[in-house]
Amino acid sequence: MTSPLIRGRPRRAASHISVRVAHALVGGVAAVVWLVLPWMTINHDVPVPATRAVPSAPSAAGAQRDETSATDLVLPLAVVAAVVVLAGYGYVRRTRRARTRTTPGGAVARAGPAAGPLSEDDERARAALVEADDCVRTSREELAFAEAQCGSDAVAPFALAVRDAASELAAAFRMRQQYDEGVPEDETSRRHALAGIVGRCREAGRRLDAEAPAFDLLRAPEPGGPDTALEPAETRFRELTARTGAAGTTLAGATERYGPAATAAVTGHVEQAKDRLVFATVRFNQARQRADTGDREGAARHLRAAEGATAQAGVLVTCVERLVADLAAAAELVPAALTGAEAELDAARTSDTALPTGELHALAGRADLVLTAVREEVTAGPYDPLDALRRITEAVAPVATGRAGAPPAGALLAARSAVALADGFVAAHRGALGSTARTRLAEAERLLGTEPPDAQAADALARQALALAEQDVRIYGNPIAGAAEHASGAAGAVVGGILLGGGPDGGPPASFGGPRTRARRVKPD
Repeated sequence: MTSPLIRGRPRRAASHISVRVAHALVGGVAAVVWLVLPWMTINHDVPVPATRAVPSAPSAAGAQRDETSATDLVLPLAVVAAVVVLAGYGYVRRTRRARTRTTPGGAVARAGPAAGPLSEDDERARAALVEADDCVRTSREELAFAEAQCGSDAVAPFALAVRDAASELAAAFRMRQQYDEGVPEDETSRRHALAGIVGRCREAGRRLDAEAPAFDLLRAPEPGGPDTALEPAETRFRELTARTGAAGTTLAGATERYGPAATAAVTGHVEQAKDRLVFATVRFNQARQRADTGDREGAARHLRAAEGATAQAGVLVTCVERLVADLAAAAELVPAALTGAEAELDAARTSDTALPTGELHALAGRADLVLTAVREEVTAGPYDPLDALRRITEAVAPVATGRAGAPPAGALLAARSAVALADGFVAAHRGALGSTARTRLAEAERLLGTEPPDAQAADALARQALALAEQDVRIYGNPIAGAAEHASGAAGAVVGGILLGGGPDGGPPASFGGPRTRARRVKPD
């Protein structure tokens, strides 16, 4: 069954086939008629006048009849030859048109024998997803700086463009998730699905590309000096520097209170944020120097690099702050979730359910063991409150009647925390990530936004996305380590960290826009 996301593709009408068949039949009938006509018109009963036999008369008459028969066959044979030539010409012409056609009805789109391997289309779709996701994320980052500089009203058209592009990208990710799940099944439909993914990504990029020139006019350096753009960016930088120091202290306290396992997802975030802030400091200084010498374009490039590093540092610090806050909220919710889970179990045992009695007792007994283990952990010492909420929810879910609200609330809190962590990691390290982690994250976000939200599925996908993203970074880390060995001290760490964040040559130069325009400001210094 073809997914509704890839329906609605144009199909060529088949009426031309019947017309061509009719033409062929008419031509064949005409040829047969011309061949048969001479024998149909020969009259064997024509009276022959009585004449005296002459020795040479029979042979002359026979020769005359042979010449007449050969003359009668010339025209039909010419017609047959013309029909054959026209048919051959039409076949060759149709074959050439079918080979060169690129519309969905053509031979290429129908995935005929001339189509390439499905793996090539798969790689093309993966690359398109990565590129489109980078464009949307980078455009959203610079949009925040533009809003701080010019106000929300001035950036409204560009904010709409980012939303439109994000909507197209979300549809592409949804198609990719279904594709990874095996939907659709047949090769032709899967090839169409991959083409649809690429088309969605291109439309997202086109929407951003269309607004890039106007965005450049909005952010163009003023003749009077760079202060209008530099001052809000530097203000945000200073605020983030203070937040980074506080986040380090807060994270240390949370690790001591809840244990290292509870904060393992953000281990190293503060250090990476500091590296990016060091890089941003250098670029801010260079932007000031270029502005003082009148090099407005150079100042704008260094400013954009500083803004990109600041944005990534902000994402990392926000992840730390968010996780610490979620751990505190989860710790407060765990007692209520335990009480609510026990109420759910009591209700399941005493009320009529669709589960067989033996299965109900087995599930309830397992849930009792999980709740007992969680209670022991809570009273014993440091524990992970978010993990405790997940275990409570998973244990009681098979027999839950929906009468207690604490377990679902705990599942929703855990899911939102997992999605936020995965999204922050992808945003800060997207230069090292492939499409799979991004696809799982997009699906988790979609499930979390449904009504009602599928919290458990979203939580599982978000944690899977984070694990895949961390794996991508580890695989990508070997070239980074090699590059860092040739750098000196902290500068090497900064280069490695920024490269993982998506910026080549020691900084993230990409700008607001799609694939055709996002690198327009990249120039060698």
